Amino acid sequence: MVSIPGGTYMMGSPEFEGDADERPRHQVTVEPFFMGKFPVTQAQWRVVAALPKVKQALNPHPSKFKGLDRPVENVSWYEAVEFCLRLSEKTGRDYRLPSEAEWEYACRAGTTTSFHFGETITSELVSCTMEPKSKFRKETTNVGSFEVANAFGLYDMHGLVWEWCADSWHNNYNDAPVDGTAWEVGGDINRRVLRGGSWSFSAELCRSASRSWNESDGGLRVCGFRVVFSVEEII
Repeated sequence: MVSIPGGTYMMGSPEFEGDADERPRHQVTVEPFFMGKFPVTQAQWRVVAALPKVKQALNPHPSKFKGLDRPVENVSWYEAVEFCLRLSEKTGRDYRLPSEAEWEYACRAGTTTSFHFGETITSELVSCTMEPKSKFRKETTNVGSFEVANAFGLYDMHGLVWEWCADSWHNNYNDAPVDGTAWEVGGDINRRVLRGGSWSFSAELCRSASRSWNESDGGLRVCGFRVVFSVEEII
């Protein structure tokens, strides 16, 4: 887990970038929290899947692309929540999925560019689809393979796997919370937010502000997640 300092930032995209669902750009203040340095790995998933059930069963081997140090994928939002619940029961600490605002804040790490390392990316920096096609890996890689952490010390925020957030899906940011909490009022509760893009999506969809969704009980093979907990959990 990496300590993410609190702060204020502009969430979303300006008019010349991204889609309408990334607007209006708005100021959000985020409290300090801790976030996984990497997406949850298959090794971590197996350990937690073996813990006692809280609400639902977990398949210990859900991923299409096998590897202990690869991110777990092909998991639904509900399964990701179950992972957090089991981990919380085991540790006594309130692990959860990040809010969408926390996720983007953590990804940007103080930057305002399309990606935390600038306006453009290459296949040496991110696992996603781009030219030349010979560089397209067609599968996940071990977490941390690209050795490009952002200023907060987080890896794989762009590409690799889409990451579940706690929020219900809303088509834009009108009336969105400005305190960094998950937006669960209104919207479509059967759809949950995904962030970060993936190995099988374009670089455009791997931007810091890019957002998508999946059905809450769906498990696209590109969906993974990372966990967070609030600072007060260690006080």
